[in-house]
Amino acid sequence: MSMTATRSALKFTDLSVTFLTGSGDVNAVKGISLEVAPGEVVAVVGESGSGKSVTSLAAMGLLAENAIVRGSVAVGETEVIGLPNERMRKLRASEIAMIFQEPMTALNPVLTIERQLTEIFELHDVAYGEDARDRSIELLRTVGIPEPERRIKQFPHQFSGGQRQRIVIAMAIALDPKVIIADEPTTALDVTVQAEILDLLRRLKDERDAGILLITHNMGVVADIADRVAVMYRGDLVEVGRVEDVLTRPQHPYTKKLLAAVPRLDPELTARAATGGGRDVVLEAKGLVLEYAGRGKTFRAVEDVSFDLAAGEVLGIVGESGSGKSTIARAVLGLMPVAGGSLSLGGKDLAKLRGRKAKDVRRDIGVVFQDPAASLDPRFPIGDCIIEPMAIHRVGTKAERLDRARELLDAVRLPRDVLERYPHELSGGQRQRVSIARALTLRPKLFVADEPTSALDVSVQAAVLDMLKELQETYSFACILVSHDLAVVDQLSDQILVLKSGRTVEQGPTSRVLLQPHEAYTRELLAASPVPDPIEQRRRREERRAALGAS
Repeated sequence: MSMTATRSALKFTDLSVTFLTGSGDVNAVKGISLEVAPGEVVAVVGESGSGKSVTSLAAMGLLAENAIVRGSVAVGETEVIGLPNERMRKLRASEIAMIFQEPMTALNPVLTIERQLTEIFELHDVAYGEDARDRSIELLRTVGIPEPERRIKQFPHQFSGGQRQRIVIAMAIALDPKVIIADEPTTALDVTVQAEILDLLRRLKDERDAGILLITHNMGVVADIADRVAVMYRGDLVEVGRVEDVLTRPQHPYTKKLLAAVPRLDPELTARAATGGGRDVVLEAKGLVLEYAGRGKTFRAVEDVSFDLAAGEVLGIVGESGSGKSTIARAVLGLMPVAGGSLSLGGKDLAKLRGRKAKDVRRDIGVVFQDPAASLDPRFPIGDCIIEPMAIHRVGTKAERLDRARELLDAVRLPRDVLERYPHELSGGQRQRVSIARALTLRPKLFVADEPTSALDVSVQAAVLDMLKELQETYSFACILVSHDLAVVDQLSDQILVLKSGRTVEQGPTSRVLLQPHEAYTRELLAASPVPDPIEQRRRREERRAALGAS
């Protein structure tokens, strides 16, 4: 943080935001005051509905028309509240910019990166033509995109998730803003890519002396990069302080509760040991090969992977983007063919099943995806969403299906009146519970969970993880857990499979792999996984940098 700064880069003074709705007024933010200095990172944390994103949108002048805003938001010396639209548009990017959580929604899929970057310079009358292109190439080089002269001609889908986030950051810093708002900038990224993005943000704020307002639910990210932390709860600012003080000596009861919910890699915990003889193997892969077909060529995504999974066991599959972990999950679900080796469910080779036989076998598989909002049909009430698998497979009468839905709502700790509500009327955590209930309707032998908690706040995540453990113990299904969060894997898994570039790097009992990894790549993943302790995180960051320098 710049110690010589005499003014704030961003300042909220007694900010209140109230939304006028048909069912009454909603007080989303209640008179908060907070400052971000040049060269400082202030992290705002709290559950969904705490007001942290509303606060950031107020600074950008992007609140909905039904919002009543009181108080003051100043970017440098410019008051944002009440600023005319044209002046606000000029302020964005030139003085204040935003990095969004999902880069694919922030980038236009039909325009090249060159067009999207040069447009920023042109719209603000900064540069045109070759000058704008040269500046865009230099921006890509600044954020670490390799071969920027060539890749600037490509489209968003031709970049990895981490590279797309770097491009979004390049767009945000194009006009050298004094304030950057980063809204969950690393949530969907693997730990090694996340560490790289945090390093980039740290370097940019130091070099450009920009103030950063970081919105996140990841306390490890807070420990890694923040100077100060602001904790919000139901629209109130309940605690503000230095990151070392708030994360290690929290004062407010809500802060203590929030930190207690953070999943951690715990050396004191020993994963449940898989039984020796007599295991009821549900899923088995032998020399598994999976390929994606392209134009005249194929890409081998998984090469010679073998594992088995028994009833009552959880296999955690970890690795970076492109490692093949989600590809294996897709193959298990029948969403892509097996190119080589074998993949068997209940002793039946999935690659050889067709038609009705394939459908019958796959009814033994339940699946939960990362984004519950995208996996629940917004047109159907929750009751219909839950019983849909039973209706498709013609299981039970209408009354029996409804009874099963009620039973499962009890199991996932949701009130039965949720049956009549629609997905948009539920919180993110509630929607994920509904997704889990639906996945269990046909009493599956295998449960596939693909990043089931990465989009959830820490307290909601903790509740969902506890519930998953209880359900798995109650129903004894085998479970594949795909995750980039090693602490989540530690909590749920008996065995871990570590993948890199489609190949097995390491596999074994969770306690052994996480506490005594044999392979350097596994150690790299562990070192890149942030922990909610600023002192420990600083030590880990320095060790990781030293290791990268040595290599």
